[in-house]
Amino acid sequence: MTYSATYKGRHHGFNDLRSLMAKASPLRSADYLAGIAAESEVERAVAQRALADVPLQRFIDEPLIPPETDEISRLILERHDAAAFAAIRSQTVGEFRDWLLSDESDLSQLSAGLTPEMVAAVSKIMRNQDLIAIARRCRVVTRFRNTLGLEGRLATRLQPNHPTDDPRGIAAGILDGLLYGSGDAVIGINPATDNLNNVQTLLHLLDDVITRYTIPTQSCVLAHVTTSMELMQRGAPVDLVFQSIAGTEAANQSFGINLAMLAEAKDMAESLGRGTLGNHLMYFETGQGSALSANAHHGVDAQTCEARAYAVAREFSPLLVNTVVGFIGPEYLYDGKQIIRAGLEDHFCGKLLGLPMGCDICYTNHAAADQNDMDILLTLLGVAGCNYIMGIPGADDIMLAYQSTSFHDALYLRQVLGLRPAPEFEAWLRKMGIFTEHNRLGREGAGKALLQHFVDLPAGWT
Repeated sequence: MTYSATYKGRHHGFNDLRSLMAKASPLRSADYLAGIAAESEVERAVAQRALADVPLQRFIDEPLIPPETDEISRLILERHDAAAFAAIRSQTVGEFRDWLLSDESDLSQLSAGLTPEMVAAVSKIMRNQDLIAIARRCRVVTRFRNTLGLEGRLATRLQPNHPTDDPRGIAAGILDGLLYGSGDAVIGINPATDNLNNVQTLLHLLDDVITRYTIPTQSCVLAHVTTSMELMQRGAPVDLVFQSIAGTEAANQSFGINLAMLAEAKDMAESLGRGTLGNHLMYFETGQGSALSANAHHGVDAQTCEARAYAVAREFSPLLVNTVVGFIGPEYLYDGKQIIRAGLEDHFCGKLLGLPMGCDICYTNHAAADQNDMDILLTLLGVAGCNYIMGIPGADDIMLAYQSTSFHDALYLRQVLGLRPAPEFEAWLRKMGIFTEHNRLGREGAGKALLQHFVDLPAGWT
């Protein structure tokens, strides 16, 4: 079906819904690289105007990627809840935007009735403040060894990466993060190598720290899902199963995964019974541009492909999902403005689809961005109710070679917005003297027992 609109007497035509969505997307270098972006701001505005008039039902009737050739499209259609959709079925994209911003909208039961394409479409006609206001109302709570996503809370992933996976270097990063109140979302290591023995060593390192000090958090070594599955068979202490995911079957194939594999990994992890408060145990990371970099986008714009990845995540009831927003580089998100917009879009779309969204607020050193841009996105996501952010020593990941957010950034956001860690983790921080009752850093020498442990590392860590 073709779509069209007229502006100042000039007719603008769009061949199909996929083309209309791409042309309506806010400025994005990824879409220019793919050759699908609007040719001018006028064409972009006209496309957004035409998109606002598209009925939401059209996204069910006209899949952007045929389900016959893509298992993600099949998943989206098979899981669509017609009863939950009924309340908004008669609306256009523009009417849906107005309804979302109204006081009468009830978002609590809506997510199952939405498809990723619907939420991507409505985000394209929203200002940043719209994305923030609506996402703030979407509260998604998950549990494993603590409770994440509660109102007034902000969690952090403690990310102590090391370029050679040196256990002592990683241990130093863990200690640093814990003493600044970081790590309630997860203590998660990106391994420099996916070698089984190496990953197993890191898993035992994390498990030893968490067990010895009864820290109410979970661990993860962000290896490929097949590595985690092999290590679970070996009896390794796997808490969360990690995997990077994308929004098309072909892109996921480039990651070496499919839906059946993820389901098998989830079943294996659940059988271990390592959660104490809940059984949300999958951890997914995404990023705009991943489908394009794999030449697997099917002509769909980067932001809509990203939203489709959230359908994959939603299928597995994850504890954590985060968009690694600026990690792929300026070829996909060129500058600070594009990174900020993408971060807000991803958080909005994920939350509206019912996901516990976090964000790696980051950029590569060759992007036209700096830490001040990240401060803006950090603050906006805090206002928008982001579940968690990254905590990295000095905000500089020395293994992955990109810039993110630091332990101090989390302290800043918690203080200026009155946010607190996960309740169980907060109680542990106070017990250890790391935080005061007002969630400020404790007295000098707090966490002395932790420090002594890290000085006297067990022999198996060397």
